[in-house]
Amino acid sequence: MTAARRLSHALPRAALALGLAAAALCTQAETIGTVDTAFKLLGRDHDIIVEAYDDPAVQGVTCYVSRARTGGIKGSLGLAEDKAEASIACRQTGPIAFPKPPLKQQDEVFSERISILFKRLRIVRMVDPARNTLVYLTYSDRLIEGSPQNAVTAVPVDRATPIPLKK
Repeated sequence: MTAARRLSHALPRAALALGLAAAALCTQAETIGTVDTAFKLLGRDHDIIVEAYDDPAVQGVTCYVSRARTGGIKGSLGLAEDKAEASIACRQTGPIAFPKPPLKQQDEVFSERISILFKRLRIVRMVDPARNTLVYLTYSDRLIEGSPQNAVTAVPVDRATPIPLKK
């Protein structure tokens, strides 16, 4: 078998494996609720959406993110650009455990598109080992220019459960 033919057989398998790995890391948001902020005659209203994200690497921690979502025709079709402002509150929602230790000192745990091109809402988890605390930061970025708008929250972990940190 030629090298080109082996490569043509290996590429689909590699793409499938990469897709499965990305799906395993991707966490879906659960919509908790929405509040209308402005009436739009056509399309959905402008609103604020509240979503919950369970940390994929830390059992027992859920982050709640609120953000503005643009309505109207463009917003309903997914063509509008949402504002780069968000609020975050992460809380212990069950016993904290680390099924996939160790954690990185800093790691992006969630990312969601907030415009049709190049703009994403991101949530980064940081570990504060001196205080045995998980710190979560939310911000948005663009391919060219991000936003300084950000929000931070922290979840202290009982000292009896040390946070496993990658060296």
